[in-house]
Amino acid sequence: MQLMSNVVLESLLHPLAEFYKPSFVEEIAINHAGQVWLRLHGARVPWVAYDAPALSKQYLIDLIHTVANIYDRPFNPQHGIPVVYATLPGNHRFTAIAGPNVQYDEHDITGGVALNIRGGGAADTSFEKYHLQHGKELLRVKPRENIRPDDPYDRLMSAINDGSPILISGATATGKTTFLNHMLTLINTNSRVITVEDAREIRVPQKNRVHFVLSRTEQSNDFNYARLLDLVVRMTPDVIIGGEISTDNAAVLWEMLGTGHDHFYTTIHAESAEAAYAAFADRILHTQPAYNRTDLITEMHKKIRVVQLSRDGALRAVTEVL
Repeated sequence: MQLMSNVVLESLLHPLAEFYKPSFVEEIAINHAGQVWLRLHGARVPWVAYDAPALSKQYLIDLIHTVANIYDRPFNPQHGIPVVYATLPGNHRFTAIAGPNVQYDEHDITGGVALNIRGGGAADTSFEKYHLQHGKELLRVKPRENIRPDDPYDRLMSAINDGSPILISGATATGKTTFLNHMLTLINTNSRVITVEDAREIRVPQKNRVHFVLSRTEQSNDFNYARLLDLVVRMTPDVIIGGEISTDNAAVLWEMLGTGHDHFYTTIHAESAEAAYAAFADRILHTQPAYNRTDLITEMHKKIRVVQLSRDGALRAVTEVL
């Protein structure tokens, strides 16, 4: 029975195998039907897109259902768990989601599909690949000196350029989402962006993107923020955009911020930069009371830059950059 299942799976995977099996491919990502992105080992521009008409939405959903059945994983996008994890033949790690929690664009009326398959291993698996050699100092990758320039504009641009997490704070109608949308135009166009929202508002100019939606009012399946955290870190993002911080998502967004990914951006309702740190901490404590509030705020000061927006009538302005 298992042999027959493997034969069926290998046959079904055939249209994808030409993309993920070559040794120079580290990972493939599908953000919507008909296109596949390849992440190449050691490439200066790691992600390369290819049109793949054979990878239709129905084919991808059928594939996820088949993987779920063979590996005895629950999969019910509408009323159960919409995510499937498995290890395919050849030690390829499979991550997929389908249904209303994925919305690439306005065409995903009933929900979309997103899928990642990581390769079985790089051709060079030596320590030298990781720049670990006897008698040599460890390589510093993207070192951050935590320098905050005197000029607020320079502080913001420095944070964007070095990938520091940024919290955009402001009251209602201060333009937080619009400001965030503009910030995204300053990010490398080759970046892979993943957004987490309760409604699709963020406009991402980068083509290699995935949008996850967790509605506060219309959620009908078993997809929650805890499951979302596991999914996002497996999708290899270069940029993570968190939705507006609430009591439901604050703890998970804080965990995401600690996963080591650059360019983590999110928004919060607060009247000042200091109040933004406090509000973030208080929302975390709502679901994770074991944290120490003072320690949380101190850690946030070290990790997160805050951009405060204020409004007076039609006037909107950045009033603080910490």
